[in-house]
Amino acid sequence: MQTDPIADFLTRIRNAAAAKHQRVDVPLSKLKTEIARILKDEGYISTYKTVDENKTRKQLRVFLKYTPDRRSVITGVKRISRPGARRYIGATDIRPVVGGLGISILTTPKGLMSGRSARKANLGGELLCEVW
Repeated sequence: MQTDPIADFLTRIRNAAAAKHQRVDVPLSKLKTEIARILKDEGYISTYKTVDENKTRKQLRVFLKYTPDRRSVITGVKRISRPGARRYIGATDIRPVVGGLGISILTTPKGLMSGRSARKANLGGELLCEVW
């Protein structure tokens, strides 16, 4: 039993990018699908889709993105808010990640958003993770 499925999702992406895999499969959930949507919108992954190959449990298949010289677009992923230590921030406390080169992902009352769009909408929330 996993206690933190979001940390597992981020770790699978980090490990697959380090091993230069084309794709990674993770158990499907709405929250992971929304995180994948934000990563795709921000250009960190090429695409994602749901697959049901073995008919037991649906999977989210994330296709990773690489530069022409085979370096991963994702160089780092960090889980901020954990089940044991939640981290909530206001809209004015959202800071740039790696000098503006990365993104933060927040849960807000309007759903999951990148830190940039949450600050623009003047919404705070739980700071899930940072990607750069």
